[in-house]
Amino acid sequence: MTLYHFVGIKGSGMSALAQILFDMGETVQGSDIEKEFFTEKALREKDITILPFNKDNIKAGMTIIAGNAFNDDHEEIVRAHELGLTVTRYHDFLGDFMSHYTSVAVTGSHGKTSTTGLLSHVMNGDKKTSYLIGDGTGMGMPSSEYFAFEACEYRRHFLSYSPDYAIITNIDFDHPDYFASMSDVFNAFQEMTKKVKKSIVACGDDENLRDIEAEIPIYYYGFGDNNKVIAKNIETSPNGTNFDVYIDGKFIDTFTTPMYGDHQVLNALAVVTICYLEGLDRDRVKHALSTFGGVKRRFSEKVQNEQVLIDDYAHHPTEIKATLQSAHLKYPERKVVAVFQPHTFSRTSAFLEDFAESLKLADKVYLCDIFGSAREQSGALTIGDLQILIPGAELINESNVNLLKQHHDAVIIFMGAGDIQKIQASYEKL
Repeated sequence: MTLYHFVGIKGSGMSALAQILFDMGETVQGSDIEKEFFTEKALREKDITILPFNKDNIKAGMTIIAGNAFNDDHEEIVRAHELGLTVTRYHDFLGDFMSHYTSVAVTGSHGKTSTTGLLSHVMNGDKKTSYLIGDGTGMGMPSSEYFAFEACEYRRHFLSYSPDYAIITNIDFDHPDYFASMSDVFNAFQEMTKKVKKSIVACGDDENLRDIEAEIPIYYYGFGDNNKVIAKNIETSPNGTNFDVYIDGKFIDTFTTPMYGDHQVLNALAVVTICYLEGLDRDRVKHALSTFGGVKRRFSEKVQNEQVLIDDYAHHPTEIKATLQSAHLKYPERKVVAVFQPHTFSRTSAFLEDFAESLKLADKVYLCDIFGSAREQSGALTIGDLQILIPGAELINESNVNLLKQHHDAVIIFMGAGDIQKIQASYEKL
């Protein structure tokens, strides 16, 4: 039996894939930097070994799975090639793995993780479904019929996959460090659709998706009457959001999601469509949808004293708007406070004014220093450039989190894709 060694095992996709292989009886270990990430908790719960990066970790007989954040000159990858070992990139390995199942890729500029988590939960209500979610969660279910997975568009990695179905939540400009323009982003998604085998389930309310061309059926979903799958009679309640589903003008059923916000209804509509196409049991689908508890770092709530603290991965203006809308809908009587950490200098620069406009939906805004990345450590921009665009915005860090104590009975949302959790942790400790 081979030993799978993951170079960069704390990455969200890598962590999830390691868990899947472990669940299937494979021997798994990995390496990464020593800084703690939220993804490693699940790895440690399964006693998967996590080592500091070191070329001596690599031994004869291993199969190496390399994270996309690490180049071929990484010391462990260099040693693997010296030993003549098989080195497979994460997205290539996943592309081969999914071929053994009826696969559903979930992609889009925003909402991938939430939708993948919902899809895997709902499908498992009726059929065994293995899954890989971008929050670092993965599960290899023995004798699975289906595989639901998150397919990232960054650097066109999703072109390594040939899924049976694809859910496309939206197309928006992001990752300005790679994509040159909106048309470049669109062309990547258009190319991806050519690799889907059976059907595409796409949000028809997204104007960019309406321009997608495909030789297989496209099931457009949304609120507009020009969609094939439509959500109508949407009502919020203390239990979540209720909505009726119509397909080809025919009433299918009334469904409930415990989430709030238009984007959550759209995510649910996409999942219901996949289950409809595969003929899954409707009652089981309804029940599973109503019991979904969310995914890591997507509107993850806890109550502390009189405040509601929410951890959320939102790091693009569109995502920030959706998160703030959800908070206002779920807690209409409370003030909503945003604590935001921009992620990467290139994204902050490209969307500076859009970030300001989206954050103005909060009743109060606090800003953290810009978080860089392995590929981008610095930039000419500072957090002050964003602060001056938001009236009343204040700067916050681990040393002055006591500022948040003044917001009695408020909903405080800690948003970002970097290490914003350390701000929340400091506040909780205080």
